[in-house]
Amino acid sequence: MDHVELFERLALALAIGVLMGVERGWDKREDPDGHRAAGIRTFALIGLLGGVCGWFAQSLGGLPLLGGFIAVSAMVVSGYIMRARARPEVGFTTEIAELAAFALAALAALGEGQAAAAGGVVATAFLGAKDTLHNLVRKLEALELRAVIKLLLISVVLLPVLPNQGFGPGEVLNPYKLWLLVVMVAFISFLGYFAIKLAGPRIGSLLTGVFGGLASSTALTVSFARMGRNTPAMQAVLSAGVVVANTTMYVRLWAIVFVLNQPIGVRLAVPLGAMALAGLVGSWVLWRAREDETKPGATALSNPFELGMAMKFAVLLAVVMLASQILQSYAGSAGLYFLSALAGLADVDAIALSMVQMGGHEVALTVAATSITIAAFVNTGVKVALVGGLCGGDMVRRVAWAMAGVIAAGAVGLAAERLMF
Repeated sequence: MDHVELFERLALALAIGVLMGVERGWDKREDPDGHRAAGIRTFALIGLLGGVCGWFAQSLGGLPLLGGFIAVSAMVVSGYIMRARARPEVGFTTEIAELAAFALAALAALGEGQAAAAGGVVATAFLGAKDTLHNLVRKLEALELRAVIKLLLISVVLLPVLPNQGFGPGEVLNPYKLWLLVVMVAFISFLGYFAIKLAGPRIGSLLTGVFGGLASSTALTVSFARMGRNTPAMQAVLSAGVVVANTTMYVRLWAIVFVLNQPIGVRLAVPLGAMALAGLVGSWVLWRAREDETKPGATALSNPFELGMAMKFAVLLAVVMLASQILQSYAGSAGLYFLSALAGLADVDAIALSMVQMGGHEVALTVAATSITIAAFVNTGVKVALVGGLCGGDMVRRVAWAMAGVIAAGAVGLAAERLMF
């Protein structure tokens, strides 16, 4: 290591200490002299010490770094004990920040400058967000906290250990992908709960619909249908969210196809564009026809996390996928359109990616575009069936007429595409 690089690393270590010290000094600026745990100078020196110990560790091993950390820890603990005797209510945040500053400075000296700098900024942000974080915790309900923990368990803990390979006829059943859908349904339900709670039903449902359509319009439909069943007064805005999600799905589907196979994308622009336009109009009409959600109890939301509902959806999807695979094997060469309709029962992306690869080669471009459009038609009808099965009532009637308009617009667009190409 040359001298220039050493100076750069020590400068970064010092800067991390100064940054954290500025925040601590500003936060404790009203404390009288002798009562401050640490300020700019203390943090700066701790950062510089951590950088020097980290540099020594590169040539002499980890012993200097360990010794420096133990020494700083001893001084931090002894200082805390002295202040705690005078002020029993004193906190321990600054002491932890001192140890973090030493560790991040050592990390910078060891050559991990980007990680150390990012860690210093994040640590400073957390130190300065005391009031915000405390208010958030005070507003967080026990039900919501348990929902966060459950979501992390099924996504971070369970999902990675599932086998990512196909089983059954045609290897259509993939445990990892099926459970990923469970996670997606649960996450979108969770996202919708907090979006509606923070932004209100009118805006929150539309925002969730857009992002849900980018991830999984089917998962969002399931989540919003469950919300509509538990909160009937919100069915109008939830119906608008379902239609928005499907509108976003048509745009996303077209973008994927256009990027991978532009000739098919050009042909799909007409039918999918017509469906997206009709979806925007339908969602706007539904949103305008919403009920007054300010009535007492109108926005009472239920559990943001229902694993049972998500698992039922995954089981239903697995049954549909398995049935589709069996029917496809019996259909043989009965027609690509029939297979597209079967594929649309479960997913649109699968048939779209297949047509992207085959379009212009094994399959004519017009046939490929028509197949994708048929899958979109069927998948749109499936959303209506999901809302009817999970919620029913006014919500399914609202979604049904909007989706009928979407399919009708798509059919007109498909006919126009045939005439144009």
